[in-house]
Amino acid sequence: MKALILSGGHGTRLRPLTYSQQKQLIPVANKPVLFYAIEDVVEAGIRDIGIIVGPNKEQVVETVSSVEWDAEIEFIYQGEPRGLAHAILVAEDFLDDEEFVMYLGDNILKDGIVDHAEKFKKLNPDSLILLTEVENPQQFGVAELDENGRIKKLVEKPRIPPSSYALVGIYFFKQVIIEACKSIKPSWRNELEITDAIQWLIDNGYNVEASIVKGWWKDTGKPEDILEANRLVLDGIQPEGKGKVENSRVIGRVVIEEGALIKDSIVKGPCIIGRNCRIVNSYIGPYTSVGNGCEIEGTEVEDSVIMDGSKIVNAGRVIESLIGRNVRIQECGFKPRGHRFVVGDNSDIVL
Repeated sequence: MKALILSGGHGTRLRPLTYSQQKQLIPVANKPVLFYAIEDVVEAGIRDIGIIVGPNKEQVVETVSSVEWDAEIEFIYQGEPRGLAHAILVAEDFLDDEEFVMYLGDNILKDGIVDHAEKFKKLNPDSLILLTEVENPQQFGVAELDENGRIKKLVEKPRIPPSSYALVGIYFFKQVIIEACKSIKPSWRNELEITDAIQWLIDNGYNVEASIVKGWWKDTGKPEDILEANRLVLDGIQPEGKGKVENSRVIGRVVIEEGALIKDSIVKGPCIIGRNCRIVNSYIGPYTSVGNGCEIEGTEVEDSVIMDGSKIVNAGRVIESLIGRNVRIQECGFKPRGHRFVVGDNSDIVL
């Protein structure tokens, strides 16, 4: 089996961050979202991975190539994003008539895909679609199931949902999906939709099974989704202290990476402090991820993601914020009680 991981698209819902970086590279608990997908695929025993790239493709190639993966990785350029089914057609030569899993690279799945891959092998359907039960199915692609749990129909963001089972963004396919992708027409968005391709399989008598995700799943398409995914991942971390702590209190499950300095501060987990950070006279509260090389001084931060190289000085209380790389935030004569930021890379903010 091969794997096709999608890391293209413009990420418009995450602007201004995605003006300067690919959305799948935004970190959750100090690790790019894309890496969670690669790790899940490798854990499932798949060693032949194709990654679909588009805008900012050089960033994706450089970031992925900086790690030694237990797999062969090939980068496949899609160009303009024209739908998930189009991405499969672009990767046709790579897939080479083999079964494959398609994994949207902005998804994070708590328990991985090992059980689902085994179910695909055991049942041997033409397609296995991962579903999860949601409270607001009208905001997702939704599956209608028959009495045997097989998928009868897929509906995109239905006004009256036929079920509460939403498509997760992870799909197992046999090669017949290539024929399906070639047989459908572009949607009103002028894209080849994967839901239309799967519906083609159903309408033409192919077996499409469902596999229900039991643990949490998160699509990190919006800033609030990134913060929620950060909370969920940090909930599972184990404490680790490689940095230096001076005249400070470290409470709960906290990861302090190598070269970091915590001085005259309180750090309360779950949270993670990246390599070579400098935290001075500050409070770092629960559900905060501080990237590598950051400096935080005279500031309270809680429930936030701060990316590599950013500096925050005397900024009062920063909460529920998503702060890009190399951002500068500092006081300028006025100290408000709290701030909420979604800030792009290389910004300069004076408060």
